[in-house]
Amino acid sequence: MTKSKKLSKKNQQLIAEKNEMAMVEGILEGSPDGVGVVILRLECGCKKMAAVGKDGEAASKLIIYRDQAESICPKCKKDNGAFMRVTEEFIHWQKPEPSQDDQEMIRIKVFGTAPPTN
Repeated sequence: MTKSKKLSKKNQQLIAEKNEMAMVEGILEGSPDGVGVVILRLECGCKKMAAVGKDGEAASKLIIYRDQAESICPKCKKDNGAFMRVTEEFIHWQKPEPSQDDQEMIRIKVFGTAPPTN
């Protein structure tokens, strides 16, 4: 029984990854100026996504969604997916990817820089 639960959890993760990639593809398709999609995963399971342009500015509207749910969670409805609840943030780059220097410039513009630790 434990093995089937693990497979089920693995299958759920695979489905979630495919759903996320479908969202990325849809966002990029509707955003001709997009060079990537910013993805913020929240602790509640909801995700925030938006296309980003080569200048680091938004190239689409922000979308908040939750896999296989009719709507986002009550917390996100209340606080619009507050930044302090973000567990993971990254950019999925469209092919061909921007140069490493351009990627870094966009990352800094989107996510900022971490303050120095002393």
